[in-house]
Order: sequence, then C-alpha cells, then structure tokens
Amino acid sequence: MNSLDSLFKPNSVAIIGASADPTKTSGLPGAYLIKRNFSGEIYFVNPRYPEMLGKPCYPDIASIPNVPDMAIILLGAKNSIHAVKELADKGCKAAIVLASGFAELGEEGQLLQQQLLEARGNMRLLGPNTIGLMNLTDNIALSASSALEIENLHAGPVAIVSQSGGIVGSILSRAAGSGLGLSKLVATSNEADLDVADMVDYLSEDESTKIILLYLEGVRHPAKFELAAKKARLAGKTLIVYKIGKSESGARSAASHTGAMAGEDRVYDQFFKQNQVLRADYFSDLIDFPVSIQNGKRLKNNRIAILTSSGGAATLIADNLGLMNFEMPLPNEVTAQTLRTLDENLPIDLGNNPIDVTLAGLKPELLKKIIATLLASDDYDAIVVVVGSSALAMPDLMAGAIREGMGDSNKPIFAYISPYAPQLVSTFIRQGIPAFAAPEGCARGLKALWQISQLEQTNISTIELTEPFTLDQETQALGEFKGTLNEHDAKALFAKFGMPMAREKVITTSLQATIFEAEVKKPLVLKILSDQITHKTDVGGVVMNLRGIQVGAELEKMRKNVLAKTGIRIEEFLIQEMLPKDLELFIGVKRDILGLVLIIGSGGITAEVFNDSTVYLLPSDAQVGINEEVVLQMLQSLTIWPLMNGFRGIEPLDIPALVKVVQGFVKMAQSYRHTLLEAEVNPILMHALGHGVTAVDAVAVFEK
Repeated sequence: MNSLDSLFKPNSVAIIGASADPTKTSGLPGAYLIKRNFSGEIYFVNPRYPEMLGKPCYPDIASIPNVPDMAIILLGAKNSIHAVKELADKGCKAAIVLASGFAELGEEGQLLQQQLLEARGNMRLLGPNTIGLMNLTDNIALSASSALEIENLHAGPVAIVSQSGGIVGSILSRAAGSGLGLSKLVATSNEADLDVADMVDYLSEDESTKIILLYLEGVRHPAKFELAAKKARLAGKTLIVYKIGKSESGARSAASHTGAMAGEDRVYDQFFKQNQVLRADYFSDLIDFPVSIQNGKRLKNNRIAILTSSGGAATLIADNLGLMNFEMPLPNEVTAQTLRTLDENLPIDLGNNPIDVTLAGLKPELLKKIIATLLASDDYDAIVVVVGSSALAMPDLMAGAIREGMGDSNKPIFAYISPYAPQLVSTFIRQGIPAFAAPEGCARGLKALWQISQLEQTNISTIELTEPFTLDQETQALGEFKGTLNEHDAKALFAKFGMPMAREKVITTSLQATIFEAEVKKPLVLKILSDQITHKTDVGGVVMNLRGIQVGAELEKMRKNVLAKTGIRIEEFLIQEMLPKDLELFIGVKRDILGLVLIIGSGGITAEVFNDSTVYLLPSDAQVGINEEVVLQMLQSLTIWPLMNGFRGIEPLDIPALVKVVQGFVKMAQSYRHTLLEAEVNPILMHALGHGVTAVDAVAVFEK
C-alpha cells in the first residue's frame, strides 16, 4: 500500500469547519462527497451544528469517534495549524489544508507555514492554499472546486498535477468538453509538505494513470523531481509539462556573461529534456498531447498520408505538418494501384497525397477501404483524416467507419474536424480516435507523438551520460575560495583542471613587460587586474597589440581612466601574449535553482549579441562529470559547429582537445559546486586539429 493511498483513496474523511450551506466554499466538499455516493464514513466537524446533510456533526476533532484516514480542513490559517496538530495527534494519516495566508503572503506567512509543517508530525499534508484533489477513477471528490459541478466528467488514463488550484478546474472543464478521460487531479499549491515530485512518484504506481500532466510555476526540489521522473519513465508513464514564465528574461549577473546566457526558461527547457519530460508550449497542448498519445499507438517514422473530402482543409493540415518537419510522400505504384481498384468508377485521382475524394464524397464504406489500404502500405506511418461538414449529420457513423478501418493496425489515425463542432470532436475522442478542432493542434499532437515514440525507443536504464571522477591530492589542496577572483587567480584555478592558458605575467612596471616580451616574442595585451571589475573592456581596461616599450605609458593612462570611471585605483596589471584570432568560444557554469548549468557558445565580446549558445544541467552528484557524447551534442547544436568541423574545405579545429577541456572545466565546477556561483572562460581560442585550445580570459565567483 502506498503511503498516499489514504489521501487519494480514503475509507473515511473528516471535514473540519464544514458548512451545511452548499453555496459556501466550506459546504462544497461534503456536498460533493455525498453527491458522488462516497461509500466511506464522513465526519463533519462544526460546533454550531448537531447534524449536517443527514449525518452527525461533531463539535471538535477530539469528539470524532474513530480515526479518519484523511481530513479536509476548511478553517483560517492559524486555526488550520491547531487542527493539523490535533489530527496528527489523533493518528490521522493525511490532510488537505485549503486556507490561504501562508507562504504566498511573504515573511509572516512563511513563519505560519513552517508552524503548519511542524504541527503535522508524521501526517502527510496537501497545501496549504489548495483547492484539493479529485479521484475520478474511484469517483471520490476531496475538493471545493466548483468545476465538479460539470456533469459529463468521466474517468480515463490522464492525471493532472497543478501548482495552481484554478488551473485544475480549467483543465478539468476542457477535458470534459473534449471527451478526454481523467484519473486523478490534484493542486499542490504552496507545497509545504507534498510537492509535484511526490505526486508524480505516487501516480507512477497508479494503474489507472498512463499520462501525467504537470502545470508548473517552478520546481522546488530538482533532485527529487529527477528521481520521480525516472520512476515514471520506468513505469511506462508519459510526463507532459506546461511551465509558465517563458517570457521572463531569466537570471542576470553583473559579474559575467554567464547569467544572461543561461536564462531561466532555457534552463528549465533543458532540465525537462534531460529528464525525458515532454514540454507543452501552448495551454491547448495539455488537451491535444494526451489525446494524441493515450491510445498507445506510436510512430515508427514521420511519413503521413492525408485523406480528405475538402481540398482547402487538407492544405491547412499539409502546411502545418510541413512546419513540424513531417513528410507527405506520394503513394508508390503498388499502393496507388490498390487505391484505384477500390472503385474504378470513381471520378477521382487516388495517386496523390493529400488523397482528395471530394468529388466522390467521403462515404463510410469507401473511407474504411481507403484507410485499410493506407494502413497496409509501407509508404505511411500514420493517417490524418480530414472530416468535413457532412459528418455533422452522422457523427457516430463516420467515427465508426474510421475505427473499423483501423482494424488491429498499430499505426495512428488522427482526425481533423474541419467545421466548428465540439461535440463531433468529443465523439471521436471518446471512441478512441485522436481528434482536433484546429489544424495546428493536429500537427502539434502528431509532433508530440513522434517525440514520445522516439523517447520510448531509448532504454533509459542503459543511458550513461555521466562519468565519475576523483580528486587528486594536488587538486584537493587548492582549498576554498570566497568572493570574486581576479583573472590571474581564476586562471590558476582552471589550469589545475587541465585548462590551457595563454602565457601571462602579473606586473606593476613597464620593465617587467619588456622582460616578458623577450620571453614570448609576441605582441602583448595589457589588462587591469582586479577582483572588483570583471568586464574590463567596458571601463577601458584592455589594450591590445602593444610592444614592451609602449606599456609604461599605457599603464598610467589606463590607471587614470579606470579610476575616473569606477573610482577604483588599479595597482596591478596583467600582461599577456597576443594570440592569432582563431575561432572564439565561450565556456561557463552558473548556479541555478535547478542546479549547476553548463553553457557553451560563441565567444568574445559579442557572446551575448549572437545568442549562439547551449545549456546542460550538470549531475547533482558532485563527484560526477559528463562524458564526451554530451559535450559533442552541445557543440553540434551551435550555429558555428560547421566552422569547427571543416566547413567548405576549412581545416577542422581541435574538437577532441576542446571536449577534454570542457570535461575538466566541469570537474572544477563540480568540485566547488557548494560554493561556486559562476565561472567562465571567454574567449577560449580553438586552433587547428592537433594544436589544442587556449583560454584567454577567465572569471570565477564564489559565495562570500
């Protein structure tokens, strides 16, 4: 028995603060339980009533004759804390707290929420500030949501977990209207105890749930979510997430480019990809995606046949499928000839795609024959049937014809309902045919099915994208760092982990620069050295292509300019060999709410301008790095990848050397993950194959 069964499938429910008035929020949970013929015991608690809805009403929790499996608490914030304590002491296993006034209101509310958490003891807690949950599988309503007034709710394989109570009702009503069946619905809201990951964990064991929809404002416990997502995948469940906040600019950092290039939403996007969670971009996807996936049929490839009695509607479908990179090949000669022999008197050409039978009319018998032929063909992996206005007069007949045409084929059939006919869409979906009211929804649904089909072909137990490592004694002796390191110290740290650096020297006089020039025999770059100024070019803190004899004048000029612009007097400078302008890259890490984020992209002063970068969430285990495959996939996703790999006869660059450098940089970040805020190398120069890479500038910021 799962520990949350008492919450989702209780045999007895106590309603604390219940009202006999069904028009009040406090009156709804009891009314819905009775309306849905809850077979267990209901204990109403309110000192003002001797009985309620035909059942005894108790003056307080202590008077309840038995220990309830779970309780719904309909009191104010402070009284809810007392009720939770009494219920926990009584032995109640779970409770739902509907009251607001907790962490969502700020510091004072956070203190109350902490008291609530402490009061629960071993009892599991949903909320506070939640609308509750609904178990449609067992017809148990433990909620005050008025969405339960909807009459045509029916059970199905799709569960909804939302951090917003209002959104639960919104999705519920849309699912009911579309014919999509639901299993469990739960609003986690403030997540004082139970959070989204707990619900995914529970639903992974729920036989009635095949698809889990998540409406997220954020992920409070990333490592816990990762484990729950993995458990769901291993159990054969599909996770679909709609994460709000895509328009936010994300975390910014004054210290480096890293914060701006990471960006909150793209990190979430990568987090979901790495956990094989399908992300919904539109709210409508929360209906269209499960409709597409729930019957268990999958795509082997991306070739689609379109069958239509409306040329215009078929063009809409073809156009939207094309935007999703689906192919719509013509039937081969065998398939085309088979279609023609179905009825040689048809005044139509069945050798095209879309296959347009407008002149013949899409009659049920003909429809069944054409569908069966297309399903038997090796030319196509799925069929989209465009259903026109003629189906309005015989919806069940048309749906039945499509269903019979399917036979026992594993190939998916989708229906695009061209006229505005919500009831027709619902009819098709209830009969197991994915149906859509918009061509965009149909195309996006097929795309989601394609993505899920590819994910499910990967055996996640054999995926190994990480590599364990151990720290040698020299590295362990580096010690801890605090605050922002100057460039030279940051480079010294990175070099310990295999980062090749341009030759450089800390100087205070021009004579030191002249001596250094004689050693490197190259032009020089002069930089300010400061742990307070990291964007050196912004304050005139970099001068390039100098000779040693020029450094003295530049030192004084730079010192005066920086002092005037920042109020900071520079005492030390960095002199560095000037290297050829090879391809510039950027490597960075940043601490994010989801963990440490690795960023790789185009480098130099235009790193943010070109916006050519990619991110990856590092493993939560501090002793684990990433393997070569991950780094290569990141590099191959960049626009500049062809320039690294020998574009149009250009000599390939040293990609193997870069991969090893990135792995060493990750090892550094993981070794200091508990104190490191961000680090970057920008630029790192890529040289020809066999000649390695060279880091030119570096930043490292630790907790103070």
